[in-house]
Amino acid sequence: MDKYGLIGYPLGHSFSIGFFNEKFQNEGIDAQYCNFEIPNIDCLQEVMVQNPNLKGLNVTIPYKEKIISFLDEISLEAKNIGAVNVIKISHKGKKTILKGYNSDVIGFTKSIEPLLERGHKKALILGTGGASKAIKYGLNSLGVQTLLVSRYERPGTIQYSSVTPQIIQEYKVIVNCTPCGMYPKADECPDLPYEAMDNHTLLYDLIYNPDETLFMQKGAKYGATVKNGLEMLLLQAFESWNFWNEKNK
Repeated sequence: MDKYGLIGYPLGHSFSIGFFNEKFQNEGIDAQYCNFEIPNIDCLQEVMVQNPNLKGLNVTIPYKEKIISFLDEISLEAKNIGAVNVIKISHKGKKTILKGYNSDVIGFTKSIEPLLERGHKKALILGTGGASKAIKYGLNSLGVQTLLVSRYERPGTIQYSSVTPQIIQEYKVIVNCTPCGMYPKADECPDLPYEAMDNHTLLYDLIYNPDETLFMQKGAKYGATVKNGLEMLLLQAFESWNFWNEKNK
């Protein structure tokens, strides 16, 4: 039986294990999907040794950037993004080959593109982790300028305290790439001047649990279009399967 899995920490919120095992059962695929909750990226080697039938992995927080140094190959797009969330595992003789891809960018761009209006020329990206890198790459590919927002002083970013109503009026698209507002802390949201939003504002939250985060609720109150990350998650999962199984990948 082939095996696939997810590495990250923590994994209590994982969607992938249910999605893929249901897919395998429904389509008669002789495979299993497991969660590998590892407290340190160095534990990857142990996972590989203990599961010699692994064909592929998904990668989530906090390892989308750290995983790169463990790979033998990386797709050009994932290299340009600087983050990996899919690993294809193959074997050449006794050597195990790990190749990294990024399906987040594909899932995100397909999900957000139908919502973009003519005036959506600039976007704020909340967060600076591996997911935010894919979102930045995806928005730029759609012709949208981006500005990162962080809690900390970082090069090329602004802090939340600098997000004024004027900036909200200028940056009509706001994408939350942080875990702020994720269950069980659903009563939290990014600190923004929501009252400056209007019916031309688009809020996209990568979180999908709860269905409507406080970030989305506050924006919708002022007329903003809102969307959660469930469709992106489904689309990136489909793409993960393609990366694992297409011969030319």
